[in-house]
Amino acid sequence: MNERFEVRLTQRAEKDLDRLRSNRNRVVDELFTLENNPTAGHELKGSMRGARALGFSLPGGEYRAAYVILTEERVCLVFMVGPHEGFYEEAKRRLMKINL
Repeated sequence: MNERFEVRLTQRAEKDLDRLRSNRNRVVDELFTLENNPTAGHELKGSMRGARALGFSLPGGEYRAAYVILTEERVCLVFMVGPHEGFYEEAKRRLMKINL
């Protein structure tokens, strides 16, 4: 995958990002690494198969961004951003609501 991908956020992910206030720009920088390397995050398994999670550190702890790669559209669709604790349970609920 050597062409750039567009990074898009769902409305819920935008709200997640807004809650990170002072760290928002730092998170955006992390997310934009997906433009050139959409497979940067690790693959998820089980009921979340097909999604990926990108891990990063912020003051106060570890965070994740959950996303799916839409290869034909050349898009990484981020559907959740949040702290590692309890992350995957909520990400699973959100993934089930996305119409892919």
